[in-house]
Amino acid sequence: MILIGTRCRLEQTVTQALTAEAAGSGALPVFGTPFMAAMMENAAQTCLQSYLEQGRGSVGTHLDITHDAPTPVGMRVFAEAEIVSVSEDGRMVDFKVSAWDEKGPIGGGVHTRAIIQNEKFLANCSRKLEG
Repeated sequence: MILIGTRCRLEQTVTQALTAEAAGSGALPVFGTPFMAAMMENAAQTCLQSYLEQGRGSVGTHLDITHDAPTPVGMRVFAEAEIVSVSEDGRMVDFKVSAWDEKGPIGGGVHTRAIIQNEKFLANCSRKLEG
């Protein structure tokens, strides 16, 4: 059973490779929004995976976030995901996501993940390559 309120927090140091400039999402050497979004999704995926049996995983289906403050190269950033609801059939899980740096909040929002059978999901995806 997936427990509402479960949280996972990740952290990393902003490097030049994690900037908006490097991602192509902006022209400045500050923590890039795509990397903040990925950190939030990773926190959610990590939080949920401990509840899933072998061979199951999750994929992101919705992400609605804001990036409210810049973070310079060299500063630590943190992302947290908290399970806030599970669909009646248990397949969809909603998260509150947030991010901050050493000086305070930098972003937040909501994220939804679908629980999948890994092999079936990959097989369906591979069918797109068939003639």
